[in-house]
Amino acid sequence: MYYNVLNAKEIVQLDSQKMQKKTLLEDGDSNFNIIALKKEEIIDTHTSVCNSAVYVIGGEIEMHFDAQKFLLNEGDVLMFKKDHEHKVRALSDSKFFLIKI
Repeated sequence: MYYNVLNAKEIVQLDSQKMQKKTLLEDGDSNFNIIALKKEEIIDTHTSVCNSAVYVIGGEIEMHFDAQKFLLNEGDVLMFKKDHEHKVRALSDSKFFLIKI
Protein backbone atom coordinates (compact mmCIF):
# COMPACT_ATOMS: atom_id res chain seq x y z
CA MET A 1 0.00 0.00 0.00
CA TYR A 2 1.07 3.57 -0.67
CA TYR A 3 0.00 6.28 1.73
CA ASN A 4 1.28 9.82 1.72
CA VAL A 5 -0.24 13.17 2.66
CA LEU A 6 0.95 16.07 0.51
CA ASN A 7 0.08 19.75 0.44
CA ALA A 8 -0.70 20.23 -3.26
CA LYS A 9 0.16 23.94 -3.30
CA GLU A 10 3.64 23.26 -1.91
CA ILE A 11 4.74 20.33 -4.11
CA VAL A 12 6.13 22.49 -6.93
CA GLN A 13 7.24 26.09 -6.65
CA LEU A 14 6.95 29.07 -8.99
CA ASP A 15 10.48 30.23 -8.21
CA SER A 16 11.93 29.93 -11.70
CA GLN A 17 10.97 31.36 -15.06
CA LYS A 18 10.14 27.95 -16.53
CA MET A 19 7.43 25.37 -16.10
CA GLN A 20 7.87 23.09 -13.09
CA LYS A 21 6.47 19.54 -13.26
CA LYS A 22 6.53 16.71 -10.74
CA THR A 23 5.19 13.22 -11.37
CA LEU A 24 3.48 11.89 -8.24
CA LEU A 25 2.33 8.49 -9.55
CA GLU A 26 3.10 6.60 -12.74
CA ASP A 27 1.97 3.31 -14.27
CA GLY A 28 2.84 2.86 -17.95
CA ASP A 29 1.32 5.75 -19.91
CA SER A 30 -1.01 6.65 -17.01
CA ASN A 31 0.31 9.22 -14.55
CA PHE A 32 -0.60 11.87 -12.01
CA ASN A 33 1.39 15.11 -12.26
CA ILE A 34 1.40 18.55 -10.73
CA ILE A 35 2.47 21.45 -12.94
CA ALA A 36 3.30 25.07 -12.11
CA LEU A 37 3.36 27.81 -14.75
CA LYS A 38 4.33 31.45 -14.45
CA LYS A 39 1.95 34.11 -15.76
CA GLU A 40 1.91 34.19 -19.60
CA GLU A 41 3.85 30.91 -19.86
CA ILE A 42 2.62 28.57 -22.60
CA ILE A 43 2.81 24.81 -23.06
CA ASP A 44 2.86 24.54 -26.85
CA THR A 45 0.43 22.48 -28.90
CA HIS A 46 0.72 18.75 -28.27
CA THR A 47 -1.36 15.59 -27.93
CA SER A 48 -1.73 13.05 -25.14
CA VAL A 49 -1.64 9.28 -25.55
CA CYS A 50 -4.17 8.96 -22.70
CA ASN A 51 -7.52 10.43 -21.78
CA SER A 52 -6.73 13.27 -19.41
CA ALA A 53 -8.10 15.64 -16.80
CA VAL A 54 -6.78 18.97 -15.56
CA TYR A 55 -7.72 20.21 -12.06
CA VAL A 56 -6.65 23.77 -11.23
CA ILE A 57 -5.22 24.09 -7.71
CA GLY A 58 -4.53 27.81 -7.97
CA GLY A 59 -4.42 30.56 -10.56
CA GLU A 60 -6.10 30.75 -13.93
CA ILE A 61 -5.28 28.94 -17.19
CA GLU A 62 -6.64 28.74 -20.71
CA MET A 63 -6.86 25.40 -22.50
CA HIS A 64 -7.02 25.64 -26.30
CA PHE A 65 -8.45 22.84 -28.50
CA ASP A 66 -8.62 23.73 -32.20
CA ALA A 67 -10.98 26.73 -32.28
CA GLN A 68 -12.29 26.20 -28.73
CA LYS A 69 -10.87 27.94 -25.68
CA PHE A 70 -11.72 27.05 -22.07
CA LEU A 71 -11.00 29.32 -19.10
CA LEU A 72 -10.19 27.38 -15.92
CA ASN A 73 -9.98 28.89 -12.44
CA GLU A 74 -9.10 27.40 -9.06
CA GLY A 75 -11.30 24.36 -8.42
CA ASP A 76 -12.24 23.83 -12.09
CA VAL A 77 -11.80 20.48 -13.83
CA LEU A 78 -11.56 19.86 -17.59
CA MET A 79 -11.55 16.35 -19.01
CA PHE A 80 -10.54 15.52 -22.59
CA LYS A 81 -9.92 12.52 -24.79
CA LYS A 82 -6.54 11.35 -26.04
CA ASP A 83 -5.15 12.36 -29.42
CA HIS A 84 -6.75 15.85 -29.38
CA GLU A 85 -4.24 18.65 -30.00
CA HIS A 86 -4.24 21.24 -27.25
CA LYS A 87 -2.12 23.92 -25.62
CA VAL A 88 -2.11 25.61 -22.23
CA ARG A 89 -1.58 29.29 -21.37
CA ALA A 90 -1.27 30.62 -17.83
CA LEU A 91 -3.20 33.86 -17.29
CA SER A 92 -1.66 34.18 -13.82
CA ASP A 93 0.88 32.20 -11.81
CA SER A 94 -0.89 28.83 -11.76
CA LYS A 95 -0.69 25.26 -10.47
CA PHE A 96 -2.72 22.33 -11.68
CA PHE A 97 -2.96 18.56 -11.51
CA LEU A 98 -2.67 16.69 -14.80
CA ILE A 99 -4.16 13.21 -14.58
CA LYS A 100 -3.64 10.84 -17.53
CA ILE A 101 -5.54 7.54 -17.56
